[in-house]
Amino acid sequence: MRFIPTQIAGVVRVDADPRSDERGLFARLHCPEEFAAAGIPFEPAQTSVSRNPRPHTLRGMHYQPAPHGETKLVRVTRGRIFDVAIDLRPASPTFRRWTAAELSAENLAALFIPEGIAHGFLTLEPDTDVVYQIAPAYRPGHEAGVRWDDPAFAIAWPAAPALISDRDAAYPDHG
Repeated sequence: MRFIPTQIAGVVRVDADPRSDERGLFARLHCPEEFAAAGIPFEPAQTSVSRNPRPHTLRGMHYQPAPHGETKLVRVTRGRIFDVAIDLRPASPTFRRWTAAELSAENLAALFIPEGIAHGFLTLEPDTDVVYQIAPAYRPGHEAGVRWDDPAFAIAWPAAPALISDRDAAYPDHG
């Protein structure tokens, strides 16, 4: 695996290092020892999937505030997404800044999202599946979010959402 820092401290793109032969390919997608060696102690407690039949489905921008903060490793197993992370840590030099990566089943890339970072994505293809590895396990009742089009962040989405939940559309401005 290759660990590529983004412009937001702690948000890391994780690229697989596939090995190919006549049978196809094999790639390690998570190894606690390799993550720890890269300075990312991450041992997931839960794995979830988001199935998205329609292109331009927007999910986000979600996070869980302390003391129930989550870290996530987000990967696409089918299709393609524009994956976004927003720094909500007031003491961070990149507070209110965002970074994005295109994740796809083809590129095998993942985005590691630490605590204090809001996360969301826009599907770029129909029938897109997104797998989340989460630590610690999700705690119902402690969800929070910021609006996907909040001017405080000015995210440059590649397309307008065609489908978004009422909850995600109604988050207040972070302003």
